[in-house]
Amino acid sequence: MKQGWLSAIDGALLARQFRTFFGVGLLSAGVHYGLLLSLVEGYRLDPVPATLTGYVSGGVVSYLLNRRLTYRSERPHAQATWRFALVSGIGFGLTWAFVSLFVRGFGLPYLPAQLVTTGIVLFWNFSAHRLWTFRGPPVPPIP
Repeated sequence: MKQGWLSAIDGALLARQFRTFFGVGLLSAGVHYGLLLSLVEGYRLDPVPATLTGYVSGGVVSYLLNRRLTYRSERPHAQATWRFALVSGIGFGLTWAFVSLFVRGFGLPYLPAQLVTTGIVLFWNFSAHRLWTFRGPPVPPIP
């Protein structure tokens, strides 16, 4: 019985973290997509470098808010930032690969391509940050 109770707590923590991660992701995506649209529509930059510029900018917002709100990590910045950068670098590569494939390979419009890519990279980032970047002792759910 006790093990089932602990699993319920773990499940509640995971659900809270994912909801918070998703909310932070919406803010980060706002920065990402704002730059993407501005660079492509306003400055006629190619969609692939424009989306990568947006990805990096959204990543800064993501690091600061996820460290504080989602994972409530006490890992020092000196450790967390390079881990975050490595995980985000892989996400950056995934973003490049999928947007390139969808836009250049399949000829899809860049915004739908970016939306699908965002969904794919979301699960990579959440899992890697939870299991490695910000991993620490369990944090109880916020009351």
